[in-house]
Amino acid sequence: MKKLFIVSLGMLSLIQISLSLADNANGKKLYLQRCAMCHGADLKGTGPLANKSNPPTPDLTTSVFKKRLNDYPGVIVSSIILRPNGDLIPRTLRENGIKLPPHAWGVESLRDLNQYMSGVIAKSR
Repeated sequence: MKKLFIVSLGMLSLIQISLSLADNANGKKLYLQRCAMCHGADLKGTGPLANKSNPPTPDLTTSVFKKRLNDYPGVIVSSIILRPNGDLIPRTLRENGIKLPPHAWGVESLRDLNQYMSGVIAKSR
């Protein structure tokens, strides 16, 4: 667990350094393919599976989450790497017959997704 945490911190620092190289189109594609089914295209927890998980999918555009993202810019990436909600996402997908192909999360993918989501969150009211 300690090793995973150290690796995660290293990944987060690489992402922070390379944000200027982020590919927003790739981030949007990854988000729509892998996240929107729960979080919705608008990141407001409005996807078709949003209320099929327990707890329901959160709205990532709230002022509370914006503050969390501001205080901890790596919160999106750490949620993907560390999966603090345990088996919630895989279980919700499994229970609803959704089969996502595996994705090799590299620095570029994490950076692009983080950049895209952060931009959408910043623009939301």
